[in-house]
Amino acid sequence: MKTVNGHGASTHPDLLVGVASSDDAGVYSLGDGRALVQTVDIFTPVVDEPRDWGRIAAANALSDVYAMGATPLTALQFLAWPRDELDFDIAGEVVSGGLEVMEEAGCTVVGGHSIDSPEPTYGFAVTGTVGDDSFVPNSGARAGDRLILTKPLGIGIITTAIKRGKCPPELAKRAIESMTTLNDRAGAALAGNATAATDVTGFGLLGHLREVCLASGVGATISLGRIPFFEGVRELLDQGMWAGGSQRNLKSVLDFVESEVDEEGLKLLADAQTSGGLLVSAPPDRAGEYFQSVPGSALIGTITHGSGITVTP
Repeated sequence: MKTVNGHGASTHPDLLVGVASSDDAGVYSLGDGRALVQTVDIFTPVVDEPRDWGRIAAANALSDVYAMGATPLTALQFLAWPRDELDFDIAGEVVSGGLEVMEEAGCTVVGGHSIDSPEPTYGFAVTGTVGDDSFVPNSGARAGDRLILTKPLGIGIITTAIKRGKCPPELAKRAIESMTTLNDRAGAALAGNATAATDVTGFGLLGHLREVCLASGVGATISLGRIPFFEGVRELLDQGMWAGGSQRNLKSVLDFVESEVDEEGLKLLADAQTSGGLLVSAPPDRAGEYFQSVPGSALIGTITHGSGITVTP
């Protein structure tokens, strides 16, 4: 049996980005200088407040479009709901939160689908547009490029603590604010300034950086001391707030990483994010302009010749 990668259904002369490079979204040329950018993201609750969950789900789905340097246009929403277990008023709050963020993004929700399910799940398929010669894939990074991260890390640790009732309220509030903040400004700044980009989500920083390196045929060096983290996540990590997905992330990248930091540092870098920031590869003469255009971003390392990721203190 053929896999999706290489199957006839996943190839076409007008397909500019497909499944082969593990990119954030597919890109399909319309033949008139424009291209469609398409993605889908759904997940189970990551916070307690239904409306916040909906807002986070929408921002997370939109992020894949922004990471390609594209503008979101339309969206379809998906809701799986245990109708005999949870009141539909709660589902209404989830949907209201999602629509609120889609409206903020100027993205029109044109329909969707719902099913009865034992576990609540929510998300969106988003379609955007971009010039077919101006999208930013994850495969264009070049040796010498600077690496920029646009949001702090630690979301997976925080949401794990929220689920276990162990997260300080102020830290939870800051994390939710970050997760519901659109990457629109970070995405708009990619044009002319970046060779490659991706959003940092479920695979953690190390996992998504590995995808950039493999797709681009390069290596990378990052400095733990330059990477922004939410204040308080190290203390939560010391208390065991580290999810199973993050554990799998770290295990999967160990053979690709040469580390000069301790295990705690690697755990922070493998932490699974939800609606994280963009990881951007920018030429040295453009990195400063990108960095200045996106408040809160940080220069965290460089793209190198060869392969693998080196983590320094």
